[in-house]
Amino acid sequence: MKLLIMGPPGAGKGTQAEMLVKELKITHISTGDMFRAAIKEGTEMGKKAKEYMDKGELVPDSVVVGMVRDRLSRPDCVNGFLLDGFPRTIAQAEALDETFKEMGFVPDAVINIAVPREKLMERLTGRRICRDCGASYHMVFNKPKVEGKCNSCGGELYQRDDDNEVAVGNRLDIYEAQTQPLIDYYAKQGILKDINGDQDIKQVLADTLAAIKK
Repeated sequence: MKLLIMGPPGAGKGTQAEMLVKELKITHISTGDMFRAAIKEGTEMGKKAKEYMDKGELVPDSVVVGMVRDRLSRPDCVNGFLLDGFPRTIAQAEALDETFKEMGFVPDAVINIAVPREKLMERLTGRRICRDCGASYHMVFNKPKVEGKCNSCGGELYQRDDDNEVAVGNRLDIYEAQTQPLIDYYAKQGILKDINGDQDIKQVLADTLAAIKK
């Protein structure tokens, strides 16, 4: 099974991706991990990417697509894969479609984990971190026993700057602006599967499996 997965910050996409690849026995391809591996291994595309990154420049789509192609051609992708973190633009999606055609792949589904914005705000702004030991809490889902204090060491809990409402709102705005065209693109192809991510994680997984096996 050949799948793509999308979801906004806080939707639980990473958790679902881990569970899906175990359930379906397919390979998880995270573009972040792929970049690091290609650069570390010194592949041709990895070297090209490093040249741009060393200059502080964005890696061109042609290089990123080349790295994805290299990764998909490996033996562990024969039985299927879950592509996570790519594409991010229509140009990348079109280039990926061409790559799939050349490789004889037909994507089975594009999974879109959808969660209402107010729920994402609640999830992302509720995190608190211990200043002393780094333990993580959540003001809704994993409250400390004593407000403002770490259960483990008694250290002060604080909110990271990028977890405040303004910063989180900006992240969600950027994601929505970038991703809505992609959602429309795959919906027109008839392979988009919108999944309600505002449920227990096991139910989200069950709904996803049911949707992609239809």
